[in-house]
Amino acid sequence: MRLSIGTKIRASADLIRMDLALGAGIFFVAGGILALGGVPPLNQVLFGFLTIFFISGSANISNDYFDRDVDRINLPARPLPSGRIAVPELWALFFLFTAAGLMTAALLGPLVLALVAVLWGIALLYNIKLKNSGFAGNLVVAVCVAMTVLLGGITAGTINGLLLTFAALAFFFDLGEEIASDAMDVEGDRLRSSKSLAKRWGRTAAIRIAGVVFAAFCLLTLLPFVLGWLGYDYLFLGAVMDLWTISCWWRLARARTVDEGREQVRRLYLARGLFVVVSVITRIR
Repeated sequence: MRLSIGTKIRASADLIRMDLALGAGIFFVAGGILALGGVPPLNQVLFGFLTIFFISGSANISNDYFDRDVDRINLPARPLPSGRIAVPELWALFFLFTAAGLMTAALLGPLVLALVAVLWGIALLYNIKLKNSGFAGNLVVAVCVAMTVLLGGITAGTINGLLLTFAALAFFFDLGEEIASDAMDVEGDRLRSSKSLAKRWGRTAAIRIAGVVFAAFCLLTLLPFVLGWLGYDYLFLGAVMDLWTISCWWRLARARTVDEGREQVRRLYLARGLFVVVSVITRIR
């Protein structure tokens, strides 16, 4: 049965994981603003956002290919298992996004292009091989997310303590998310040689470890205020974020179904994005 163009477009958007790709692009822009204390030049904002959007999208696309067998159990509605996208179409979209990302990175200079190419390579290696390495794979993803923030500062030509702190916040938060997500996918992971914490030690233990990582994130949110980089408005925002993180983790730990757990992980992700956006807006002078 031939699928409609609309169905293909929606399936392609699902492959790209628009929320993740857009969030990665926003993190790049946020990094530039945190580094400069203001909005970088328009070409840096535009090309930088597009670069990280396309590179993140290409990583998400290839991830669906290498996860296709597991997704038949964990997420059967995904584009490949559901038949909404064929394998050749997936790879065509992957190469299109890769080319677009590297082209826009080249417009930002050779250093940015080199770093983006390395980031792309690490993401692809993770999808092919490192995903099954468990905690080491979680660390790789968290480093890649932190790098999207750092790249914004590198492109702007400035690295400072506030930028490094927000990169570290991105690292710890994403690490906690990755561990928690693995705990929700433990059934499908039994099909492959995954060494995830949830598969090795059980879902409950993995969620507790994620809680420790989220606790480190919550403590780190205090640093910009303690060191005088940001004021009481940020302290209030950080407190709200910390309480929301604790609340979502608590509900995640007590989720009765996998779908309930995934919903808490998604709420964590959306809250993290809002926290970064609002924090960055208050930084603009």
